[in-house]
Amino acid sequence: MDRESKQRERILILGAAGRDFHNFNVFFRDKPRYEVIGFTAAQIPEIAFRLYPTQLSGRLYPDGLSIWPEEDLEELIRDHCIDSCILAYSDLSHEKVMELASRVLAAGADFALLGGRHTMLPSEKPVIAVCAVRTGAGKSQVVRYIVDQIGKAGLKVVVIRHPMPYGDLSKEAVQRFSSLQDLDRAEITIEEREEYESHVKRGTVVYAGVDYETILRQAEREADVIVWDGGNNDTPFFSPDLWIVVADALRPGHEIHYHPGETNFRAADIILINKANSAPQEAVQSIVANAARLNAKAAVVVAGSEVKAENPGAIRSRRVLVIEDGPTITHGGMAWGAGMVAAEKYGALEVIDPRPFAVGSIKDVFSSFKHIGKVLPAMGYYPLQVRELEETINNADCDSVVIGTPVDLRRLIKINKPTTVVSYELVDMDRPLLQDEISRFISGLAENKGAGKELSKGKVKDKGKRKSKFKFESNREDMPEV
Repeated sequence: MDRESKQRERILILGAAGRDFHNFNVFFRDKPRYEVIGFTAAQIPEIAFRLYPTQLSGRLYPDGLSIWPEEDLEELIRDHCIDSCILAYSDLSHEKVMELASRVLAAGADFALLGGRHTMLPSEKPVIAVCAVRTGAGKSQVVRYIVDQIGKAGLKVVVIRHPMPYGDLSKEAVQRFSSLQDLDRAEITIEEREEYESHVKRGTVVYAGVDYETILRQAEREADVIVWDGGNNDTPFFSPDLWIVVADALRPGHEIHYHPGETNFRAADIILINKANSAPQEAVQSIVANAARLNAKAAVVVAGSEVKAENPGAIRSRRVLVIEDGPTITHGGMAWGAGMVAAEKYGALEVIDPRPFAVGSIKDVFSSFKHIGKVLPAMGYYPLQVRELEETINNADCDSVVIGTPVDLRRLIKINKPTTVVSYELVDMDRPLLQDEISRFISGLAENKGAGKELSKGKVKDKGKRKSKFKFESNREDMPEV
């Protein structure tokens, strides 16, 4: 193709089935200036070689858009005469970001990222965003804590979860879950259940999907307050009125070495240091020092993660197999999680090594992520992998199984050994307390309501009095500065 004859700037979006689709939807989809050639896929297995469907791609892309593996990046840039590559996925080390940038630049294209002004949708209802500096920092338990606090104030909360559209994208544009039966009918993956199940069990409605403009407008009709439950360490899709970012006391320093976790850390209204009850004091203090240096305006809250087993007898003095949350252990980089904490807390005789019993893709996971300790990540991105997980568990030579993932695997697979499910909840440790910070936010909502806002019925009429991080500029024709 003759580059000088092209009328539109040719774009390739680097993604992982989430942020990439959102950025396309809100910034690129309806702008004739750009010609998006497609997406690349990383991090998640079995998501390449799909099609971003016609129903979602808009009038400029009547045939949909292709999704290719990221390993073909240089070839795609060359074969499709790509002008710019847009990085649109999360939990990457700063070194990895620049490695991708170097690959793109060496192939002759520009490298760019979109910021919040171009990607955060405004809401008519108050939005609390819960994000993190790394995958597995404990966002979900923070979200549950916040939902409980707001519910006690008599307000209706709806949780909107960061996308995980691993199935048929045309059927997953807008997903609403209010029961376990909803999860069953949607035939979602284990990874999706890990994020949704704990909320719906507590009676909280959860939205997710692909088209977050439509998702937001639908959720606004039934919510007084919207809580954004972030994925990995991504930034919010909605402009937050309160931006809470979870740092991990077990991984001090990660808050300044990972993308876009550092963005969250610098932008947060509240930095919540989680798992402080399991970490050395100097680790907590190093995060506090980084917060003071990079985001002095943020309130810093120190909290713990309280781990409980439903049946401690299945752990005490037993040889146990520990199953952990999949993404936390794989691209989140953790060697272990809540299941291992429970095994130690309740006195397991031994934690057995699952690797000798792994089969199929589960064995491949251990080969790809060599940092993993003596735990089994609950991988289940597709039906065959779920069966391989089941076979691996049932192969294991142990007395019982500790399920440390947020989803109750016993509803999905048959386990031939005694089991116990581990739960973990946030606990305030020292002032300032998260409870006080949320109470202050709720009080502000009540004051605004008294000034004329309708939180429970229809639109918030006076959002200008509430803080909003960015002015959304989806109609701007120019690309952000590269």
